Amino acid sequence: MATMTLLDPQWSRFGVALGIGLLIGLERERSKGEGPARRPAGIRTFALASLFGAVAFELGGVVLLAVAMAGVAALTLLSRASSRETDPGLTTEIGLLAAPLLGALAMADPLLAAGLGVAVTVVFAAKVPLHGFVKGALSDVELKDGLVFAITTLVIWPQLPDRPIGPYGAINLYRLWLVVVLVLSIGAAGHAAIRIFGRRYGLPAAGLAAGFVSSTAAIGSMGARAAQHPASLRSAVAGGALSSVATFVQMAVLLSTISGPTLLALAPMLAAGALVATVYALAFVLGGEASADGEGAERGRAFSLKAALGLAAVLAVMLVLGAALKDRFGSAGVAAGAIVAGIVDTHAAAVSVASLVPSAGLTPRDAVMPILAAMTSNACAKIVMACGVGSRGYALRIVPGIVLSIAAAWFIAILI
Repeated sequence: MATMTLLDPQWSRFGVALGIGLLIGLERERSKGEGPARRPAGIRTFALASLFGAVAFELGGVVLLAVAMAGVAALTLLSRASSRETDPGLTTEIGLLAAPLLGALAMADPLLAAGLGVAVTVVFAAKVPLHGFVKGALSDVELKDGLVFAITTLVIWPQLPDRPIGPYGAINLYRLWLVVVLVLSIGAAGHAAIRIFGRRYGLPAAGLAAGFVSSTAAIGSMGARAAQHPASLRSAVAGGALSSVATFVQMAVLLSTISGPTLLALAPMLAAGALVATVYALAFVLGGEASADGEGAERGRAFSLKAALGLAAVLAVMLVLGAALKDRFGSAGVAAGAIVAGIVDTHAAAVSVASLVPSAGLTPRDAVMPILAAMTSNACAKIVMACGVGSRGYALRIVPGIVLSIAAAWFIAILI
């Protein structure tokens, strides 16, 4: 049999296995208590269990590892039966069974085993904050919403076809359901922000962040929250308006990577639109009731699934109408194509137009009008979302902000 030197990789793998056991055992040693009621497994037990699994796997592969695991399980049961501890939890016992498995994994993939070992230790150490969050901070309604979000994201979404279907091939169920996921995510983020920062500042912060993902979805989500919680109306309007600020900022960032001259030509319009949207949003933030600032964070629903589905349905109708118009009248020039594309994604439409500047002889000035046209059609989509999903009061307040911001951009474009 070949002998191993101290520099042999096998030694390092055994070292990782031993280190995993020591790391987990270190945390268990500190929390197992003192006296007759202390838990039986500590730093030495976990270190030996992990090393035991590594040796078993190295000598006999999976078969011997299974035998070793059976032995560890039997010893764990005997220890459990003779233990005097009053805590009925099985966390330590499960960890003791995981230790030899991680030790065996260290012989095949040391990096993965080490990462999982750290994860197990973190789960052990986070007992108090995790229990406090689940039992104290998280309500029953929020738990149900979390399960709904998991189903829509992890169960339904991956099963949907990612291909054009329906009239004119305008519907892609996979991408359309992404809108539902985005709206639910924005709603959950807004709910968490309210719990942390209060209603007055939580929703505006969530709206600004969500705008970099989808301003249209953010405005629809804020409208749903305003309808669900009328006390959040002003903050929801501020959040929707700030999501439009994110649209202008993101547009500038994208154009800077595609065509610098186009960005220079469009910069005054983008700055004007962003400034108007910011001022409009701040008027609702600063003009809100002082009572919305405190700890009055609601503990109700994190989002509205009905509103998310309604928003996706409205978007589907708009997609079909846009495709029908394009099929009937054709893309009469760059502007018409940008208008149709802007209904779905103003940034994609702008990028497609800006890319023509260096490649198709389009001047930066010629690209301004099609890009503004795309942003205008996207603003119309936001208005439809606000009116279709939000309450009447929300629509009456958010629509002027959308109109004023895009009107400011057009005003500068005409003026220049």
